[in-house]
Parts: sequence; structure tokens; C-alpha cells
Amino acid sequence: MSLERLKQLRTSVAMTALLAGALTVGACQQKQEPEQSLEDDISAEQSVPMSADPAEPNDVIVAPTDASASQVENDTVASVSGGVTQINYLCAPELQVEATYKDADNQVVLATAQGTATLMKTNDASNPEVFEAATGMDGKAGFVQWRVAHEARETGVMRTAGADAANVSTYECKKTS
Repeated sequence: MSLERLKQLRTSVAMTALLAGALTVGACQQKQEPEQSLEDDISAEQSVPMSADPAEPNDVIVAPTDASASQVENDTVASVSGGVTQINYLCAPELQVEATYKDADNQVVLATAQGTATLMKTNDASNPEVFEAATGMDGKAGFVQWRVAHEARETGVMRTAGADAANVSTYECKKTS
């Protein structure tokens, strides 16, 4: 190798070492972070605490426990506090009966073309269940007796009489809905 060539190589190595040293020293110095501007704050995604509450409250309307079916039949929203079942029956001789069972109160409300009567449960059995009232279907003197059988209350027998207790009408009923 020539002497000229060695001098060039030595100069190149020295320059490369100086450049590497300058870069190392510059990288180790602490630089101050630039301050964030208002635009950076606006564009940055910010965390927002979430609430467990729903956005819109759910308002529940509870019907009074002593409201009859006729009092709430035209309501657009009605909630029942529980234990109420409504079943329609078709009876022979021809009679339509709408029975509203209030299991918590041991009651049934029977509604027919002759009137409406609230009957109380008189036995502890579930098959048949026996309900009775000391008034006729029209609310006057007489009695109404309702016997319903099966767990799903599929069949029933209604006995009713007015002021003349000897003149008893008996209806055999089957669930329609």
C-alpha cells in the first residue's frame, strides 16, 4: 500500500470517529419537551369517567293493588305487582267468563255479561281450587261458586244463584286462551 493511500485512510477513520463522537455526545444531552398548544389538547383523546346509571331513566308505573280489571282496561301502560293471571273461558250453556286470578290474595274476579264478582278461595288445595262469594253475579243477594281444575286452570265449573237459592245455574267452562 502506498503512503498516500494510508494518509487518506487515516484521515477518513479520524473524521468518522469525530462524527460518531459528536453524535454520541448530542444524543446524551437532555432536550426540553416542547410545550403543548391548545390545539394539541383539543385533538388529544381524553378519558371521560363513565357512569353505571342509564342514560334515560326507566319509569315504572305500578297500578294500585286494589284496582279492578274494569278500572285499568283503558290504560295504555299498566304494571301489575305480581301473582295475577287472566284467563278467558267459554262455558255451556253459553256464557263467556273472564277470570282474573290474584294468587297472593287468594282471590278470583269473575266477569260475565251478568256482572262481576270477587270470590275468595275457600280451600288449600290446588286441584280443584274452590272460590266462593256471598253475592250473586249482579252484586245483589245470592251466591257464586267457582271450581277450577288442573294446574293450568284449564276447566272450571261455576254455580250461581240469585235471591232464590233453590234456582241454581251451573256452567261447565273450558279455557279459550
